[in-house]
Amino acid sequence: MKGVLGGLLGLVGLSAVAGVLATAAVTPAIAIAGVSGSQALSIFENLPDSLNPGTPMEPTVFYGTAEDGKWFQLAKFYDQNRVPVTFDQVSPLLYDALLSSEDKNFYEHGGVNLGATVKAVYDNLRRTSSRGASTISQQFVKNVLIQQCEQEVPATDTEALAACWTEATEAKGADGIERKLKEMRYAIQIEKDFSKNDILLGYLNIANFGGQTYGIEAAANYYFGTTAKNLTLDQAATLAGIVQNPNRFRIDRKGGTWTDKTGKVRNSEEDGYADAKLRRNYVLDRMLADGKITEQQHEEATALPITPSIHPSTQGCQAAGDQAYFCQYVKSIIESDKAFGETDSERRDKLRRGGMKVYTSLDMRVQRPGNEAMEYYAPVYLEGKSFGATGVTIEADTGRIIAMVQNTKFKETADADKAKGETSLVYAADKDHGESIGFPGGSTYKIFTLIEWLKQGHSVNEVLDARTRVFKDFTKCGQPFTNKDLVKNFSGNGRVSNVMDFTRTSLNTGFLAMAQELDLCEINKTATSMGVHYGNMAATTEVNPTDPAPNDPYASVLGSKYIAPIQMAGAYATVANKGIYCTPRAIDKVVGADGTEMTLPEGSCTQVLSPEVAATAAYALQGVMNGGTGGPANPYDGTPLIGKTGTHQSWGSAMAMSSTKAATFVYAGKVEGENYELKYQYHNGRPLNTVRYTVSKALQRAADQFYPGTRFPAPDRNLTRRVMKELPNVVGRSIDEAKDIVQNAGFSVQVGTPVDSTVGEGLVAEQTPGAGSVPSGTTVTLIPSTGNPPASDVPDVTGAKYSHAKKTLSDAGFGVSGDGCHGGSQVTAQNPGANTKAPPGTTITVTCEDEE
Repeated sequence: MKGVLGGLLGLVGLSAVAGVLATAAVTPAIAIAGVSGSQALSIFENLPDSLNPGTPMEPTVFYGTAEDGKWFQLAKFYDQNRVPVTFDQVSPLLYDALLSSEDKNFYEHGGVNLGATVKAVYDNLRRTSSRGASTISQQFVKNVLIQQCEQEVPATDTEALAACWTEATEAKGADGIERKLKEMRYAIQIEKDFSKNDILLGYLNIANFGGQTYGIEAAANYYFGTTAKNLTLDQAATLAGIVQNPNRFRIDRKGGTWTDKTGKVRNSEEDGYADAKLRRNYVLDRMLADGKITEQQHEEATALPITPSIHPSTQGCQAAGDQAYFCQYVKSIIESDKAFGETDSERRDKLRRGGMKVYTSLDMRVQRPGNEAMEYYAPVYLEGKSFGATGVTIEADTGRIIAMVQNTKFKETADADKAKGETSLVYAADKDHGESIGFPGGSTYKIFTLIEWLKQGHSVNEVLDARTRVFKDFTKCGQPFTNKDLVKNFSGNGRVSNVMDFTRTSLNTGFLAMAQELDLCEINKTATSMGVHYGNMAATTEVNPTDPAPNDPYASVLGSKYIAPIQMAGAYATVANKGIYCTPRAIDKVVGADGTEMTLPEGSCTQVLSPEVAATAAYALQGVMNGGTGGPANPYDGTPLIGKTGTHQSWGSAMAMSSTKAATFVYAGKVEGENYELKYQYHNGRPLNTVRYTVSKALQRAADQFYPGTRFPAPDRNLTRRVMKELPNVVGRSIDEAKDIVQNAGFSVQVGTPVDSTVGEGLVAEQTPGAGSVPSGTTVTLIPSTGNPPASDVPDVTGAKYSHAKKTLSDAGFGVSGDGCHGGSQVTAQNPGANTKAPPGTTITVTCEDEE
């Protein structure tokens, strides 16, 4: 019988008859388990005979773009650390070691070694041995079945994962027989469907080598810091030995892998990894017996100690270093977006088991200068104070996030010490993409008042009264709203001026004056249309814990809302991109384990502002970067930039700017709690309220170099028009009253030198220009009266009869003195002279001469 079965097993690709014979051979063993021979044949015949090995669990790897333009590994995630290799990428020594020790007849049998299997079944059932006697083909099948089971179980379900292993490896009695039959049935079919080399390689790529290390390449990397191709004889024999009992023979635990009955730890560094060494030498013995190595090779290899060189493969975003927060952002997308699975567990498993290659938008040409600036200018933490700084740069016309920097140390574990600057929160992002809730960006939020102003047809050259006062009357969601708060400017008082000036100097009172002519709710709706929402994911118009009054003037205009920097960068990019908003995205391409590209998360670029509004807003915002509050952040590299600064009281400071190709937003300030003034805190000799300038300048300068921007479109003529307004007549009013009237009408005022006038002293004698339709923004000059009547021209009376001259001078308001003159005398001279100026009442002296 044995000879017949041996001959049959030598046939590659056994027929179904061989399967029945296989069952017949193990029937006595099944009988011991209480299963009849006919039942056994039925079991075998009813078992599925087709197994799709599929793709084993593989790590997902994130990639970014290095300075040289090549992809580099950012981080990887896995339940099983595995690096699949091809047949030629494995050393022949490893193949020889594995076959000699595990299945020396691999290339001769048809998938099952019946004789060894029968003996193993008997021994198992009699409990005299627990050996499996499986061929490489059967071991491959067993690992595939384990993988398939584990892939159907969430990674977090440790009990179910353990059950997968138990079911595939440790079933007893009839269950054990059925498992072995299933392995045999599948192994026979696998041998028909795949070549021997494919089966051998498949086994080496799927097998466990201890802990989370799977596959020969990952094992060679981990245990010896080499590749499967370059394994030495000693190393190959050690790894071939490990697969027989991975967690007992692993050599990465210096303290040992198991404890004997006496309590002594075994297979440790102390005993020279005795168990692993014994198994390695067994493998070498088998290789020598099979003629795969020489006596000398055997002697030299067995004499060597076990010398691991452990190279841990760090997984997770911690391995990404300064890029950890960007990595965490990408990870959050994969764990939350339905492009990677319908449920949370599916997406998490896809990340850790799916073998995806995720090519991200990160560009180290921009990221590295940002990292360096952040490291130099922003401390990791402030002793006794909360402090955070973050910067993000996105490609304006695509939404691609090309850089994301943060001052803190990335630590995802529960023992992260916030007081020492350790956190996993992604400060640049919102709650769904890193668990942060954003920051108040201060006056950077004024961009939405500016945009709404232009959407309503107002001009940036329109003049408003922005003098410091309580701005009371607003419209909120179509209803009147009365404000009671006095808002001051960062420096100086308000003034009557135009929107261009308000934007350049970030004048709070100027933007409140603008908002009075708008609807506060519409300002926030404009923000929403440009991709902005609260960091806690609420809409900008909704009441939420961070903002109980989202549509009041302070929140709607001056920027107390907690917004994620990425959203604010996207809003400025929208203006720079001719009114087209692109949703932020961090993934350029995803390649699945099978080598095909996967569908990316949904994204879009949408026209949300008219090109005219966007161009005119950019026109106003350029003033911020050229002579305005944003000047310190301008790299002055020749690239046109728009921008806006923001300061939220003593909480924090922000800087937004954008070229036509790249937008940057930086926040630096408190992340929670206590009050302190940033300007009084220093790092490397600079106050912390300047971090926004230095970090944003570094990011934008790099972006300008590699994503060069161009000139912004010309502003719309209508939205930059000089607006005509009616100038009231204030002649005869007091100077103070006249100033109020003129300024309330939207004009600026200056007071001229007093002049003589018929109106009372201190009243307006003249105004220039005069009342009527005047361009908005015109400066009106008010001229007060001295209280003295104005001088007038002295009439020329020379040559006239004295009586006529006297009447003429009297009618002009002058007195007359004419000693020696009488009615018929002729005036020959006068003083003051003719056509000179003299105050009313002045006496004009005339000289007369009688006619002959």
